Amino acid sequence: MTVWQALIMGIVQGLGEFLPISSSAHLYLLPWLFNWKDPGLTFDIALHMGTLIAVVAFFWQDWLVLAWNGLTLQKNYEGRLFWYLLLATIPGAAFGFFFEEQAETVFRDPLLVGIMLIVMGIILYVVDAYSARWKEIDQLNLPDALLIGISQAFAIIPGVSRSGITMTAARFRGMTGEAAARFSFLLSTPIILGAGLVKLKDMSSSDVNLAFVVGIISSAVIGILSIKFLLQYLASRSFAVFAWYRFIVGACVIALVLIRG
Repeated sequence: MTVWQALIMGIVQGLGEFLPISSSAHLYLLPWLFNWKDPGLTFDIALHMGTLIAVVAFFWQDWLVLAWNGLTLQKNYEGRLFWYLLLATIPGAAFGFFFEEQAETVFRDPLLVGIMLIVMGIILYVVDAYSARWKEIDQLNLPDALLIGISQAFAIIPGVSRSGITMTAARFRGMTGEAAARFSFLLSTPIILGAGLVKLKDMSSSDVNLAFVVGIISSAVIGILSIKFLLQYLASRSFAVFAWYRFIVGACVIALVLIRG
């Protein structure tokens, strides 16, 4: 992998991990579209490290408060939210563990990715347009957390999007767009950390090079900017633009698959 390819992939990861457009779909489609070589496990770890740095850098103070209140069993919303986040992580972690092989093989089909980009775009658009907007993050309850956690399990399919499916589930439960995004970002911390640790055991220090470093830095910087942008954007706007983006990209991918035969 060249440094320029690493930079592009890092930017795509930083955008796709936090915006509801599916990082896994874009990271699969880029090499398929431009005939790049598979970047491999080591670079995948670099991208996970970058987005983990982004979410921790942005939310470290939140996590300190949540962990303190949760572990000391404080009966306030921060204490409850800490345990809700841990419970919501379980379905996604379980699916990732049991279906890792399928995620790397069966699910990595450009036609399936294109279809899922469109299908998830439709669901996101409809749910966001017709769901109520009254619930803030401090009003989140156990059923909300469990539904969002179960929805996260489907993000193993490229094109679904972890952030997209969790924000959609949160909006379905009546959360505001900003609250849905904040909970989704907090929920991404343990799942990104876990995915990175699982893959880290197979990594060799000899694989670390300039492209690896560029991937980490670019995904971290763009990830922080993406988080900040989306929280500000959703304070007054809807998810419609991301749904339309998914429609367009999904349609282009399907058309290209048919043209290539």
